[in-house]
Amino acid sequence: MGEETTSVGGIHISPNAVATIAYHATLQSYGVVGLAPKNLAENLAQTITHEPARGVSVRYDGENIDIDIYVIVEYGTRITTVADSVADTVKFHVEKALGMAVHEVNIHVAGLRVSSSD
Repeated sequence: MGEETTSVGGIHISPNAVATIAYHATLQSYGVVGLAPKNLAENLAQTITHEPARGVSVRYDGENIDIDIYVIVEYGTRITTVADSVADTVKFHVEKALGMAVHEVNIHVAGLRVSSSD
């Protein structure tokens, strides 16, 4: 993904590293209960491999970084507010970590979950 050459050597940032940053930033956002796999095949693969970037897809075309996040939102929260907050938080954390601009962050609400009132 992002490559930089220094006097000591080169630095290469993989999409999985970006996905992990986005995953942790998403879980810190208000109103997010969890992340969901984008399809059944991803769900099966992540169950087997325990990949930390579940529910996050990163695309890099050499110029733009695009991130898709599949979230489960807390029932009773305003979905658009939560989605906007997640997008802003993820964009901030990824740009801060990479020093590169993020082109777009797409939030897909995969479901709602009611928290226990205990």
